[in-house]
Amino acid sequence: MHWAQKIANDLISNHPDRQTFVCASGISPSGSVHIGNFREIVTTYFVTQALQRAGKDVRFIFSWDDFDRFRKVPAQLDSSYEQYIGLPYTKVPCPCGAHTSYAEHFEQEFEQALSAFGITPEFIYQSREYQSGRYNQAILHALRSREEIYDILMMFKTGKATAEERAAFYPIQVYCERCGKDTTSVHAFDEESEDIIYSCKCGCYNTLHVPQAANIKLHWKIDWPMRWGMEEVVFEPGGRDHSSETGSYNVGKVIAEKIFGNQPPYYVPYEFISIKGSQAKMSSSSGRGYTPDDLLKVYGPEPILFMFAKYQPDAAFSIGLDEDVLRNYTEFERFRKAYAARQLENEDIRAALELALRNPADSELPGFSQIAALLPLINWDSGLLQRLLNQDGVQAVEEELFRQTAERAEHWIRHYAPHKLVTVNSSPDRVLYQSLEAAEQERVIAFCGLLRTGFSSETEFMQQVYAICHDADKKTMRSNQKRLFIILYQLILQQPEGPRVPVLVQALGKERVLALLDF
Repeated sequence: MHWAQKIANDLISNHPDRQTFVCASGISPSGSVHIGNFREIVTTYFVTQALQRAGKDVRFIFSWDDFDRFRKVPAQLDSSYEQYIGLPYTKVPCPCGAHTSYAEHFEQEFEQALSAFGITPEFIYQSREYQSGRYNQAILHALRSREEIYDILMMFKTGKATAEERAAFYPIQVYCERCGKDTTSVHAFDEESEDIIYSCKCGCYNTLHVPQAANIKLHWKIDWPMRWGMEEVVFEPGGRDHSSETGSYNVGKVIAEKIFGNQPPYYVPYEFISIKGSQAKMSSSSGRGYTPDDLLKVYGPEPILFMFAKYQPDAAFSIGLDEDVLRNYTEFERFRKAYAARQLENEDIRAALELALRNPADSELPGFSQIAALLPLINWDSGLLQRLLNQDGVQAVEEELFRQTAERAEHWIRHYAPHKLVTVNSSPDRVLYQSLEAAEQERVIAFCGLLRTGFSSETEFMQQVYAICHDADKKTMRSNQKRLFIILYQLILQQPEGPRVPVLVQALGKERVLALLDF
C-alpha cells in the first residue's frame, strides 16, 4: 500500500465521525521556496488526494508564516536589506518593486509554481490572521498560562529552570509600534486589565491592550499548536529539524494538549532533499537550492510529482540536473506506458503514478531523450522535429505537449548539459576515414549504398545495416555492428554516439549525410 493511502486510512480510522479532514502545511517566505520546502506541501497534497479518493471531504490549508521576523539577508539581495532585519516579512520592501512586500513577492512566486502542478490549497496568510485579532484570545490565554508553558519548554531543554526566568518569561514577541521591529522586551502583564508593558531598543516604552493589539505574535512552539486547534488540523508533516526528540512537534503536542486542550495532528516527518554533488542543506534565505520553477523548466509537472510520490517521506534523495534528467524521464515514461497498457504490477509505483498523472494515462508522451538528442541538429525547430518523428512512425503527440517538452529539452541542454550541443560536421572527415581499417571503410561504403537505394521502413533499413556487419561468430558480429555505429556518429557528429540512425538521417536529410560519408 502506498504511504499516502496508509496515512489516509489511519486518519479515517482515528476519526470515524469526522466530517471534514483538515490537512495542513506551511512555510515562511524567507526567500524563493526551494524544492526541499516543496516536499512539505506535496506530502500533504498526496494525503489529501488519498482521502478524497476514499470519499472524504478535505480542507487543504497552506499557511504562509509571513508574520515571522526577517532574520537575515538572502545571498542574492543587496546588503542594504540589513536595515529591515527584525521587521515582519510583510513590512520588508519587495526585491523587484512590483509587489506590496517581500512576503508577497515570494508567496506569489511559489503559488504560481504550485498552480502548474494542479495544487491549489486554501492559502492562509498569518500576518492577516494575527493583525485581524483572530488570535488575540489565544494570546491572552498563553499569557495567563505563561509559567506552565515555561515549565513545558524546560522539560525539553538540558538547562535548569529558575524562578527568576520563570517569572520573567513571556510566550510572545512584540513588534514595536514606533520602529516596527521585534527588538523588544516585555516587562509585565496585568491579567485584570489585560495590558502588557514593553520597551524597544529604539527607545519606545509603551503599554498595549492585548485584546485590541495587532502587533503581538506567539513564539513558534506555542504558535504552531495554537493554530492546530484553531483550524482543527488532523494531519501535518514536518521537516527533520522539527521532528527530533526536543523538536518543535514534540514540544508543540504537549502544549497543544496541556495549554490549549487540542488533540495534536497526525504527524509525519519528512527527510530533507539534497542537491546532487553537495552535502549542504537547501536554504531559501541563503539562495541555495532549486526552486519548483527551476525544475519546471526541465521537467513536466508529472515527472516531478512522481519523483516525490515514489519515495517514502522519511527517505532522503537528491536532485540533479545532469544526466539524471534523462534517467528520470526514461523511468517515468516507461512506467507510464506500462500503466496505460495495464501491465504495471508494482502496486506502490502504480499508486505513485496515479497521484502524479495530470494528462490522461492513455495519451502519448513525447520521448524526452529522443527530443533532446535531435533538437540541436535541426536548430531547435520543434515543429520540424515533430513532423520527422511522425514520419518515423512515432505515435502522434498533442502539439502543445510536444512543444513544451522541446522547450524543456532545449533549456536543459543550454543550461545544464552543454555537452549535448551536438554539431554536424561541416565537411567530410578524411583524416578519420583514412585511419579506418579496410573492412571498416567497406562497411561505410555499404551503408552509403543502402542510403542511395532507400528503404520502406526503419525496421527493414536497420536489418540491412546490421547485415553489413555479418560474421559467422555472433560475438564478432555484434562488435562490428557497435563499431560501425561509432564510426558513423564520429564521421557525422564528431562524437561516438547520437540519436537512432534512421531518425538522424531523416533529421539531416539523406543528401547531407551522404556528403559526409561518401569518400
